[in-house]
Amino acid sequence: MSSTLRLRETIPLPPHPKGDFDHGDIDLKTGRVFVANTTAGAVEVINGEHLQHLATIPGCPEASGVLCAQEEHLVFAAARGAGKLLVIATDTALVQQEIMVAPRPNGLAWDRERKHLLVADVQENLAQLVDLQAGCVTATAQLPGRPRWCLYRPADASFLINIREPACVVVVSASAFGLTRTFPISAGGPHGLALSQDGSRAWVACDEGFVITLDLLAGEELARTPIAGLPDVLWHNHRLNRLYVSIAKPGVIEVINTITMLVEEQLATETGAHTTAYDAQRQRLYAFLPSCQAVVYEESEVS
Repeated sequence: MSSTLRLRETIPLPPHPKGDFDHGDIDLKTGRVFVANTTAGAVEVINGEHLQHLATIPGCPEASGVLCAQEEHLVFAAARGAGKLLVIATDTALVQQEIMVAPRPNGLAWDRERKHLLVADVQENLAQLVDLQAGCVTATAQLPGRPRWCLYRPADASFLINIREPACVVVVSASAFGLTRTFPISAGGPHGLALSQDGSRAWVACDEGFVITLDLLAGEELARTPIAGLPDVLWHNHRLNRLYVSIAKPGVIEVINTITMLVEEQLATETGAHTTAYDAQRQRLYAFLPSCQAVVYEESEVS
Protein backbone atom coordinates (compact mmCIF):
# COMPACT_ATOMS: atom_id res chain seq x y z
CA MET A 1 0.00 0.00 0.00
CA SER A 2 1.10 3.57 -0.71
CA SER A 3 -0.38 6.96 0.10
CA THR A 4 -1.68 9.75 -2.03
CA LEU A 5 -3.26 13.14 -1.42
CA ARG A 6 -6.88 13.34 -2.54
CA LEU A 7 -8.94 16.50 -2.89
CA ARG A 8 -11.51 16.71 -0.10
CA GLU A 9 -12.92 20.24 -0.30
CA THR A 10 -12.46 23.76 -1.64
CA ILE A 11 -13.29 26.50 0.88
CA PRO A 12 -14.03 30.09 -0.24
CA LEU A 13 -12.20 32.73 1.81
CA PRO A 14 -13.01 36.46 2.05
CA PRO A 15 -12.27 37.95 -1.39
CA HIS A 16 -9.41 40.39 -1.91
CA PRO A 17 -8.17 41.77 -5.26
CA LYS A 18 -4.57 40.84 -4.39
CA GLY A 19 -5.00 37.69 -2.35
CA ASP A 20 -1.82 36.61 -0.60
CA PHE A 21 -1.56 34.23 2.32
CA ASP A 22 1.47 33.55 4.47
CA HIS A 23 2.09 31.05 7.26
CA GLY A 24 -0.76 28.92 8.58
CA ASP A 25 -1.12 26.43 11.42
CA ILE A 26 -3.66 24.06 12.99
CA ASP A 27 -5.13 23.77 16.48
CA LEU A 28 -5.00 19.97 16.60
CA LYS A 29 -7.67 19.59 19.27
CA THR A 30 -10.41 21.35 17.33
CA GLY A 31 -9.00 21.16 13.80
CA ARG A 32 -9.34 24.93 13.46
CA VAL A 33 -7.03 26.44 10.87
CA PHE A 34 -5.43 29.88 11.33
CA VAL A 35 -3.73 31.52 8.35
CA ALA A 36 -2.16 34.94 7.81
CA ASN A 37 -4.06 36.97 5.20
CA THR A 38 -1.19 39.32 4.40
CA THR A 39 -2.87 41.73 2.00
CA ALA A 40 -5.99 42.06 4.16
CA GLY A 41 -3.98 42.59 7.36
CA ALA A 42 -5.89 39.84 9.12
CA VAL A 43 -5.87 36.23 10.29
CA GLU A 44 -8.49 33.96 8.72
CA VAL A 45 -10.01 31.09 10.70
CA ILE A 46 -11.38 27.91 9.13
CA ASN A 47 -13.65 25.45 10.91
CA GLY A 48 -11.87 22.13 10.45
CA GLU A 49 -14.94 20.05 11.32
CA HIS A 50 -17.30 21.58 8.78
CA LEU A 51 -14.56 22.78 6.39
CA GLN A 52 -15.85 26.30 6.06
CA HIS A 53 -14.61 29.82 6.80
CA LEU A 54 -15.39 30.70 10.41
CA ALA A 55 -14.01 34.16 11.20
CA THR A 56 -11.69 37.00 10.26
CA ILE A 57 -9.45 38.44 12.97
CA PRO A 58 -8.50 42.02 11.95
CA GLY A 59 -5.73 44.26 13.25
CA CYS A 60 -2.73 42.31 11.96
CA PRO A 61 -1.07 44.57 9.33
CA GLU A 62 1.04 42.57 6.83
CA ALA A 63 0.13 39.39 8.68
CA SER A 64 3.00 36.93 8.29
CA GLY A 65 3.99 34.25 10.82
CA VAL A 66 1.20 32.21 12.42
CA LEU A 67 1.87 29.48 14.97
CA CYS A 68 -0.30 27.41 17.33
CA ALA A 69 0.82 26.53 20.86
CA GLN A 70 -1.13 23.30 21.26
CA GLU A 71 -1.14 22.80 25.02
CA GLU A 72 -1.85 26.47 25.73
CA HIS A 73 -4.66 26.69 23.11
CA LEU A 74 -3.16 29.89 21.77
CA VAL A 75 -2.27 31.21 18.33
CA PHE A 76 0.53 33.69 17.76
CA ALA A 77 0.37 35.98 14.73
CA ALA A 78 3.16 38.31 13.63
CA ALA A 79 2.02 41.71 12.34
CA ARG A 80 4.98 42.56 10.09
CA GLY A 81 3.53 45.98 9.26
CA ALA A 82 3.09 47.08 12.88
CA GLY A 83 6.00 45.57 14.81
CA LYS A 84 3.75 43.59 17.10
CA LEU A 85 2.64 40.10 18.00
CA LEU A 86 -1.00 39.08 18.47
CA VAL A 87 -1.86 36.37 20.99
CA ILE A 88 -5.19 34.75 20.07
CA ALA A 89 -7.33 32.19 21.93
CA THR A 90 -8.05 29.21 19.69
CA ASP A 91 -11.52 28.54 21.11
CA THR A 92 -12.93 32.08 20.78
CA ALA A 93 -10.66 33.44 17.99
CA LEU A 94 -10.32 36.61 20.08
CA VAL A 95 -7.11 38.56 20.62
CA GLN A 96 -6.00 38.15 24.23
CA GLN A 97 -2.82 40.21 24.15
CA GLU A 98 -0.65 42.37 21.90
CA ILE A 99 3.11 42.49 22.43
CA MET A 100 5.42 44.99 20.78
CA VAL A 101 8.52 43.49 19.17
CA ALA A 102 11.14 44.61 16.61
CA PRO A 103 9.89 46.49 13.49
CA ARG A 104 9.19 43.59 11.09
CA PRO A 105 8.47 40.29 12.84
CA ASN A 106 8.02 37.25 10.63
CA GLY A 107 9.10 33.70 11.62
CA LEU A 108 7.90 32.20 14.92
CA ALA A 109 8.91 29.17 17.01
CA TRP A 110 7.43 28.04 20.35
CA ASP A 111 9.45 26.60 23.23
CA ARG A 112 6.73 24.62 25.00
CA GLU A 113 9.00 23.73 27.92
CA ARG A 114 9.84 27.28 28.96
CA LYS A 115 6.70 28.91 27.48
CA HIS A 116 8.84 31.26 25.42
CA LEU A 117 8.32 32.38 21.85
CA LEU A 118 11.08 33.11 19.36
CA VAL A 119 10.25 35.94 16.95
CA ALA A 120 12.55 36.49 13.97
CA ASP A 121 12.71 40.03 12.61
CA VAL A 122 13.45 40.51 8.89
CA GLN A 123 14.45 44.18 9.06
CA GLU A 124 17.03 44.11 11.84
CA ASN A 125 17.97 40.41 11.37
CA LEU A 126 17.26 39.67 15.00
CA ALA A 127 16.01 36.70 16.97
CA GLN A 128 13.90 37.90 19.90
CA LEU A 129 12.72 35.90 22.90
CA VAL A 130 9.23 36.79 24.12
CA ASP A 131 8.06 35.85 27.60
CA LEU A 132 4.25 35.70 27.46
CA GLN A 133 3.82 36.15 31.19
CA ALA A 134 5.99 39.26 31.18
CA GLY A 135 4.38 40.43 27.94
CA CYS A 136 7.62 41.65 26.41
CA VAL A 137 10.90 40.78 24.71
CA THR A 138 13.36 39.54 27.31
CA ALA A 139 16.40 38.69 25.15
CA THR A 140 17.76 39.23 21.63
CA ALA A 141 20.38 37.57 19.43
CA GLN A 142 21.90 39.05 16.29
CA LEU A 143 21.63 36.82 13.23
CA PRO A 144 24.11 36.65 10.31
CA GLY A 145 21.48 37.51 7.69
CA ARG A 146 17.77 37.68 6.94
CA PRO A 147 15.86 34.98 8.86
CA ARG A 148 13.15 32.87 7.32
CA TRP A 149 11.47 29.75 8.71
CA CYS A 150 12.09 28.93 12.39
CA LEU A 151 11.49 25.79 14.50
CA TYR A 152 11.99 24.65 18.07
CA ARG A 153 13.99 21.42 18.51
CA PRO A 154 13.13 19.68 21.82
CA ALA A 155 15.99 17.17 21.46
CA ASP A 156 18.53 19.76 22.56
CA ALA A 157 16.32 22.67 23.65
CA SER A 158 17.28 24.90 20.75
CA PHE A 159 15.78 26.96 17.97
CA LEU A 160 16.69 26.39 14.32
CA ILE A 161 16.51 29.39 12.00
CA ASN A 162 16.98 29.41 8.23
CA ILE A 163 19.14 32.31 6.98
CA ARG A 164 18.67 33.37 3.35
CA GLU A 165 22.22 34.72 2.86
CA PRO A 166 24.75 33.48 3.73
CA ALA A 167 22.89 30.22 3.10
CA CYS A 168 22.84 28.43 6.43
CA VAL A 169 20.81 27.16 9.36
CA VAL A 170 21.75 28.66 12.71
CA VAL A 171 21.15 27.10 16.11
CA VAL A 172 20.10 29.32 19.02
CA SER A 173 20.13 27.97 22.57
CA ALA A 174 16.70 28.25 24.20
CA SER A 175 18.20 28.71 27.68
CA ALA A 176 21.16 31.03 27.13
CA PHE A 177 19.55 32.49 23.98
CA GLY A 178 22.67 32.83 21.90
CA LEU A 179 23.98 31.31 18.66
CA THR A 180 25.72 28.00 19.33
CA ARG A 181 26.21 26.48 15.89
CA THR A 182 25.91 27.19 12.16
CA PHE A 183 25.20 24.62 9.45
CA PRO A 184 26.23 25.88 5.98
CA ILE A 185 23.74 24.93 3.25
CA SER A 186 25.00 24.10 -0.25
CA ALA A 187 21.97 25.51 -2.10
CA GLY A 188 21.12 29.20 -2.20
CA GLY A 189 18.25 30.76 -0.26
CA PRO A 190 17.16 28.42 2.57
CA HIS A 191 13.44 29.04 3.14
CA GLY A 192 11.13 26.25 4.36
CA LEU A 193 12.27 24.09 7.28
CA ALA A 194 11.00 20.82 8.77
CA LEU A 195 12.24 18.34 11.38
CA SER A 196 12.13 14.56 11.66
CA GLN A 197 10.14 13.23 14.59
CA ASP A 198 13.26 12.46 16.64
CA GLY A 199 14.90 15.74 15.73
CA SER A 200 17.98 14.13 14.20
CA ARG A 201 17.35 15.40 10.67
CA ALA A 202 16.18 18.66 9.17
CA TRP A 203 14.90 19.34 5.67
CA VAL A 204 15.68 22.72 4.16
CA ALA A 205 13.79 23.95 1.07
CA CYS A 206 16.00 26.35 -0.90
CA ASP A 207 15.24 29.06 -3.47
CA GLU A 208 17.76 27.48 -5.81
CA GLY A 209 15.32 24.61 -6.35
CA PHE A 210 16.50 21.90 -3.96
CA VAL A 211 15.47 20.30 -0.70
CA ILE A 212 18.54 19.58 1.43
CA THR A 213 18.50 16.79 4.02
CA LEU A 214 20.67 17.81 6.95
CA ASP A 215 22.02 15.46 9.62
CA LEU A 216 21.88 17.61 12.75
CA LEU A 217 24.01 15.21 14.78
CA ALA A 218 26.90 14.81 12.34
CA GLY A 219 26.48 18.30 10.89
CA GLU A 220 26.54 17.15 7.28
CA GLU A 221 24.22 17.04 4.28
CA LEU A 222 22.77 13.62 3.50
CA ALA A 223 20.82 14.34 0.31
CA ARG A 224 20.04 17.04 -2.23
CA THR A 225 16.65 16.59 -3.93
CA PRO A 226 15.74 18.72 -6.98
CA ILE A 227 12.23 20.22 -6.98
CA ALA A 228 10.06 21.99 -9.55
CA GLY A 229 10.77 25.61 -8.57
CA LEU A 230 11.19 28.15 -5.81
CA PRO A 231 9.75 26.65 -2.57
CA ASP A 232 8.28 28.11 0.57
CA VAL A 233 6.59 26.05 3.27
CA LEU A 234 7.61 22.52 4.31
CA TRP A 235 5.71 20.04 6.48
CA HIS A 236 6.83 16.54 7.45
CA ASN A 237 4.28 13.76 7.87
CA HIS A 238 5.96 11.61 10.53
CA ARG A 239 3.40 8.82 10.14
CA LEU A 240 3.89 8.34 6.40
CA ASN A 241 7.47 9.61 5.91
CA ARG A 242 6.28 12.22 3.42
CA LEU A 243 7.46 15.80 3.03
CA TYR A 244 5.06 18.38 1.57
CA VAL A 245 6.81 21.13 -0.40
CA SER A 246 4.82 24.18 -1.47
CA ILE A 247 6.08 25.82 -4.70
CA ALA A 248 4.59 29.11 -5.93
CA LYS A 249 5.77 28.84 -9.52
CA PRO A 250 4.52 26.85 -11.40
CA GLY A 251 2.00 26.45 -8.55
CA VAL A 252 2.37 22.91 -7.24
CA ILE A 253 2.80 20.85 -4.11
CA GLU A 254 5.48 18.21 -4.40
CA VAL A 255 5.55 15.25 -2.05
CA ILE A 256 8.95 13.76 -1.24
CA ASN A 257 9.42 10.30 0.24
CA THR A 258 11.83 10.98 3.12
CA ILE A 259 13.23 7.45 3.03
CA THR A 260 14.23 7.54 -0.65
CA MET A 261 14.32 11.37 -0.92
CA LEU A 262 12.57 11.13 -4.28
CA VAL A 263 9.55 13.15 -5.40
CA GLU A 264 6.67 10.66 -5.51
CA GLU A 265 3.69 12.93 -6.12
CA GLN A 266 2.91 16.36 -7.58
CA LEU A 267 -0.37 18.29 -7.21
CA ALA A 268 -1.30 21.38 -9.19
CA THR A 269 -2.50 24.27 -7.02
CA GLU A 270 -2.37 27.79 -8.49
CA THR A 271 0.39 30.12 -9.62
CA GLY A 272 1.50 32.14 -6.61
CA ALA A 273 0.20 29.64 -4.04
CA HIS A 274 3.14 29.33 -1.65
CA THR A 275 1.77 28.41 1.74
CA THR A 276 0.11 25.41 3.35
CA ALA A 277 -0.93 24.13 6.79
CA TYR A 278 -0.77 20.50 7.88
CA ASP A 279 -3.17 18.78 10.26
CA ALA A 280 -1.20 15.75 11.50
CA GLN A 281 -4.13 14.40 13.52
CA ARG A 282 -6.63 14.35 10.64
CA GLN A 283 -4.03 13.76 7.90
CA ARG A 284 -5.08 16.88 6.00
CA LEU A 285 -3.07 19.40 4.05
CA TYR A 286 -4.55 22.87 3.42
CA ALA A 287 -3.24 24.94 0.51
CA PHE A 288 -4.07 28.66 0.36
CA LEU A 289 -4.57 30.13 -3.11
CA PRO A 290 -4.27 33.75 -4.34
CA SER A 291 -7.81 33.40 -5.72
CA CYS A 292 -8.91 33.45 -2.05
CA GLN A 293 -9.66 29.79 -1.57
CA ALA A 294 -8.34 27.05 0.66
CA VAL A 295 -7.97 23.66 -0.97
CA VAL A 296 -8.13 20.69 1.42
CA TYR A 297 -6.36 17.41 0.66
CA GLU A 298 -6.49 14.22 2.69
CA GLU A 299 -4.05 11.33 2.75
CA SER A 300 -5.50 8.02 1.59
CA GLU A 301 -4.01 4.60 0.98
CA VAL A 302 -3.97 3.10 -2.48
CA SER A 303 -3.00 -0.39 -3.60
